[in-house]
Amino acid sequence: MQLSTESLLIILLVGAVAGWLAGQIVRGYGFGILGNIAVGIVGALIGSWLLPQLGIILGSGIVASIVNATVGAILLLVVLGLVRRGGRGFWRR
Repeated sequence: MQLSTESLLIILLVGAVAGWLAGQIVRGYGFGILGNIAVGIVGALIGSWLLPQLGIILGSGIVASIVNATVGAILLLVVLGLVRRGGRGFWRR
């Protein structure tokens, strides 16, 4: 499977927007703008795999892709934030 330059740019754009949105939604767990963009790109992969597994289909198009990637990025930011903080305040009491 080959990616065209246009496809790669769209993936990067969706990941960047999703990472920025996730960083705004999940305050305190962010990694800065560049880190959140990377999280958004990885979150796009997570969201595109996880949501269909849960039976959630958002449709097609750029907006659905951004929402899908944002959900994956939020989940990834929360998990990374908990791991980075050692889970304090969530599981340990």
